[in-house]
Amino acid sequence: MANSHISCLLFFYLLLVSATSDLIQKSCYEASKGNPANIKLDFCVSAFEGNPKAKAAYGVADLVLVSIETAIANATAIGSKISKLLDDKRFGIFARNCLKDCSELYSLAGSSLETGLDAFQAVDYGTANAEISAALDAPVTCEDQLKEKKGLVSPLTKENNNFHQLTAIPLAFMKMVQQ
Repeated sequence: MANSHISCLLFFYLLLVSATSDLIQKSCYEASKGNPANIKLDFCVSAFEGNPKAKAAYGVADLVLVSIETAIANATAIGSKISKLLDDKRFGIFARNCLKDCSELYSLAGSSLETGLDAFQAVDYGTANAEISAALDAPVTCEDQLKEKKGLVSPLTKENNNFHQLTAIPLAFMKMVQQ
């Protein structure tokens, strides 16, 4: 009798895990199909399949929240990396000034994402969209500034590209919620 209860619970657990994985796969597929220039399917799936909150998502609205939180955490991590880069004596004054600008851009992006998260939770999709869209400027502006000086290789290219995708994803997921 106990074995049948355990088997039943295991079955429902596996069904739930499978449904959540399908939700992530399907949502990421739709996001990448709707915005192929900014969202890569593999990146999207890998960003959420290892996230316990994403695995517990019941719908796309839950994924919006998780994706915004992920982007906020990423902005904070990039800010920390920039702080470490500013301590590196290999960078000249121009690069250091660019990195300081990037630090400010990511700080502002994090604030915009937090405001966007609050707005989404309040079902104010217009404000959420505007705030999250504003955060999309940080990686582009940062990368452009760093590449402005000839011969300077941006130490943040990978981070800027990842953040850009992580910020585009909640915008794509929000469109799905609104449909």
